Amino acid sequence: MSIGQRLEQYTIQNPQEVLLVTAKIGKDEDQVAIFKGFSSSLMHPTAFDPDIPVLPDHAEIHSIDRLEGPYNPHQPNVIKRGLSLQ
Repeated sequence: MSIGQRLEQYTIQNPQEVLLVTAKIGKDEDQVAIFKGFSSSLMHPTAFDPDIPVLPDHAEIHSIDRLEGPYNPHQPNVIKRGLSLQ
């Protein structure tokens, strides 16, 4: 299971949370919101096909923020900021 799929599974098991993932994909920085099992890029177009991963296996995860859902970018309710995969 890829890291993106594992993070999506986490949000299915914790539907009250949103994960905000900061990552580098290739040469591009990206910020991805994951909520209730679905991922969406906040900086780049997201494919309509849910089988195309927003966070591919080669993505370099910089940080993960756990937020209370629903996500409000102007007033995020942070549970824990700056988590890593370790």
